[in-house]
Amino acid sequence: MRPIVSRINIPTVLKTAILPGNSIESLFVATQTGEIYCIGNGRIRTFLDIRSRIIKLGTTGGGYDERGLLGLAFHPHFSYNGLFYLHYSLAGTQGPGALSEPFQPDPCNPKTLNLKWINRETRYDHIDTVEEWILQADGQSHKRRTLLHVRRPFLNHNGVNSLTFSPETGKLVYTNGDGGSGYDPFNLSQDDREIAGKIIEIDVHKHPFLDHPPVVTQFHELPALLQETLTVIVKGVRNIPGISFQRYNNQYIKYVGNVGQDLVESIYSFIPYKPMPVTQLVQASLMGLKLDEEGFINLGWRGWEGAFPTSIIRDCSENPTMDEKTIAYYDEAVITSVRRLPPQISYFHKDSRPDKFGATALTGVQPYSGNEILGLTGSLVFTDLARNEGAQPPARGVLAYSRVRSDCRLNDFHVIETDYDFGSQSAYYVSLGTNLTQTKLYLGVYGSMKVADYHQGTVFEIVP
Repeated sequence: MRPIVSRINIPTVLKTAILPGNSIESLFVATQTGEIYCIGNGRIRTFLDIRSRIIKLGTTGGGYDERGLLGLAFHPHFSYNGLFYLHYSLAGTQGPGALSEPFQPDPCNPKTLNLKWINRETRYDHIDTVEEWILQADGQSHKRRTLLHVRRPFLNHNGVNSLTFSPETGKLVYTNGDGGSGYDPFNLSQDDREIAGKIIEIDVHKHPFLDHPPVVTQFHELPALLQETLTVIVKGVRNIPGISFQRYNNQYIKYVGNVGQDLVESIYSFIPYKPMPVTQLVQASLMGLKLDEEGFINLGWRGWEGAFPTSIIRDCSENPTMDEKTIAYYDEAVITSVRRLPPQISYFHKDSRPDKFGATALTGVQPYSGNEILGLTGSLVFTDLARNEGAQPPARGVLAYSRVRSDCRLNDFHVIETDYDFGSQSAYYVSLGTNLTQTKLYLGVYGSMKVADYHQGTVFEIVP
């Protein structure tokens, strides 16, 4: 692990692009607090600073936060047109949240299984925005237009590394989580009307210029012109560190990671899929029609946590082997059991096998096509925030890999051992990135779980 830049804030996005007028790639690092750095030609400079546009972070939850600057994507023709895209949580939009108490479902109490998100205009946490920006000839950047304004019910599960361009369709892909809390209290991820819990393609070339697009939570609240630019490609998402594409025999394998609730972290892969135009979803909803979902990718949440029915786990402190597991949403697990896509890789929050590890949260999934790191060529590399082994600080993240399977069936994984010495400093692995040809790997590490513990971040390149 070779350090590239240090003493930055939490690095949420790591990716490369070719600047207008240049011929070589530069590495761009976006931080949760709103800075974007450009690293190239042996120097580091600030590409953009939108800290004033970001909601005040770290004010609740003991300093932990999942809002901020979460997505950065460069137009496929960025080197010519200077267009890039941001997803972040807007300053001045702090609300009280959708629920006044922490949520946990009670399988014996139907009232807790069928909650509705009401009073959405007043009971919400914040507003996320997806915007188009342009880098001008003088090196200055400014916002051109807003693509989406999304009202979010809770602080967490907003997605991270949430924007990329699909090499298949040329559209901007926006990945967002189920809205937050735990156990998806309003079942937004399975509701076709809801924006939350979906992977959405945005046709930026057809998207209209609107001065003030509405703040929404559901697709039908969008003007028809905006609906026509959106397509849903995945539902049943809990929380997600982006989507990645790997070219394989003249087609693309898509990889999607789903952060788990209590039991397991999951990585899914698929090649063919059935996109759902938002206009079709809205029409079916308004007319009460049932959609044909054959081929539509559904990860199964909230009925399923990876390969398992979503469970409520009650620890038995005297004997951990007697921990009690209760299915949280039995009916939903049954209904979605056939429709859902099984994960290709599962790794557990508790795992005593000597060659595995206890997980905390999946933070990155990237294919590696390079030849420099022997044994990794053609592999899928992923990161977990920190080993969950009951150990005392300092924390240590995990780097792991799995062999590519074009049949997208269940696959094993292996830990990648690294030789970097973090000493007594905690090292949470918060992001994973790659370059345009997927021949380099970049790792974002942070020394704290609190966003307001500033300047504890380092970006590494993973080298032989």
